[in-house]
Amino acid sequence: MAPLKADTDVDIDVQNREKALAGLKYTQAVTISDDGLIRPHNVGVYFQEVPKDPITGMASISTNEAESRGFFKIDLLNVSLYNGVKNEEHLDKLINDPPIWEMLEDEFFVKQLWHIHAHFEIIEAHQPKSVEQLAMFLGIIRPAKYHLRGLSWAEIEADVWNKPEPGDKGYQYKGSWFKRSHSLAYSLGIVVQMNLMAEDFR
Repeated sequence: MAPLKADTDVDIDVQNREKALAGLKYTQAVTISDDGLIRPHNVGVYFQEVPKDPITGMASISTNEAESRGFFKIDLLNVSLYNGVKNEEHLDKLINDPPIWEMLEDEFFVKQLWHIHAHFEIIEAHQPKSVEQLAMFLGIIRPAKYHLRGLSWAEIEADVWNKPEPGDKGYQYKGSWFKRSHSLAYSLGIVVQMNLMAEDFR
């Protein structure tokens, strides 16, 4: 019987990556280019016992090979928007309080927001009014889903989370589409940032 293999894609947003990893046992993931150049992965680590280079202490196999062997990489991402979060209770409040959605009608505010700062004209046209709609908006600014811009929310929802096929326009670009889970997480991050900004103006 073949061993079970986990197919995972885990991103964890942290205020300070170095602090989050301090005291933990992990191995730095690496990327290996076609010409054999080995570089530390920007954010990926393994908490499993992966094959390790005895000199560098980093993984000795690529992320693709590690995945094929059943190891899974976890990406810890520095997210500066958390700098204004005081504690867990404050974060819960920032996530759960409805933001002032009208802020998205103001270019000054949108230009300061995570992931969407360069897309004011598109977001002004769609005017999301919920976390789900904001997540779908994040989906339609990805290359493989550009064709959904300008459509109704119902039309967008019918296609935005469908995985593009290799021949689809925009498929060839890295990060050409978002899974719903990723978009919702990023959407909540934007809500946190909007509520932090609103606190500053109160």
